[in-house]
Amino acid sequence: MASRRILKELVDLQRDPPASCSAGPVGDDIFQWQAHIMGPIDSPYTGGLFLVSISFPQDYPFKPPRVQFQTKVYHPNISSSGNICLDILKGSWSPALTIAKVLLSISSLLTDPNPDDPLVPEIAHIYKTQRATYDERAKAWTSKFAMK
Repeated sequence: MASRRILKELVDLQRDPPASCSAGPVGDDIFQWQAHIMGPIDSPYTGGLFLVSISFPQDYPFKPPRVQFQTKVYHPNISSSGNICLDILKGSWSPALTIAKVLLSISSLLTDPNPDDPLVPEIAHIYKTQRATYDERAKAWTSKFAMK
């Protein structure tokens, strides 16, 4: 059942990809994908290309996929190991959600961090109290890690 749903989502993504995002299987394993997210315009991530790994559980879509940044990102909701603090990847997951919606949510998170539910409290503090410093650091990391 999971593989049928994943294949359907792949076809849907290829037919109508979300803005600034792409995703697909790595090799022949339909349960392991890689996604690309373009840094949103009007954010400190503009111009960056962020690689994200997606691992689907065997009971997908009843359990959320494991989504992790492979590209380093300076962000209060993304840890140094690439873990993402996003409600739809945890307790708010619903089988009605798709990878396209997940990618759009992650892109939106880059534009609008949630410093009140941080994975990295130090960055959240800088975001709240020194926004210009936050933006400078996020741009510098984007330039260093997400631009080739």
